[in-house]
Amino acid sequence: MATDDPLRSARLPSREQVIELLTGEFSRAGYEIEDVTITAARPPSITVVADGDAPLDLDAVAELSRLASAALDEADRGFDPYVLEVTSRGVDRPLTEEKHFRRAKGRKVGVTLVDGSVVTGRIGATRDGMVALVVAEGKNLVLRPVAVDEIVKAIVQVEFSTPNRRELELVEQSEEGAGS
Repeated sequence: MATDDPLRSARLPSREQVIELLTGEFSRAGYEIEDVTITAARPPSITVVADGDAPLDLDAVAELSRLASAALDEADRGFDPYVLEVTSRGVDRPLTEEKHFRRAKGRKVGVTLVDGSVVTGRIGATRDGMVALVVAEGKNLVLRPVAVDEIVKAIVQVEFSTPNRRELELVEQSEEGAGS
């Protein structure tokens, strides 16, 4: 009997199976699964997007890839061959949760607020539903607290120059102030 679902006809694990198989391994390594995409195109592929408090550098990606490959191979239930990719969230993915802002501390971000205003700043301390942004007000740099639920869209901006020293000082001060 033919099926219209290309993933079923390709005999690949489901998104849920991949998440179930890899969550424990990724968690023990200090990361979490942010997303899983499975495509049946030729060659079929499984892409696992990981994130964590520690940077997802090349060594971490290699280790997570090894763990994922071993777990999927062990659970192989007659799956067709596929290409496995483990990757980070990437800078172009919106920051949508408090943990995303916390992990992007020190990065410059463009933020659209629920009132339609747009703010550009450097991410400081993030906790209890609040993000401290280092923003320019005239010629001064100030800390501006913003509620995460007031943010409609936030995208990390790619920087090609060294950040302003005063901005980075304020990012660190935001941590000190948030702990009080």
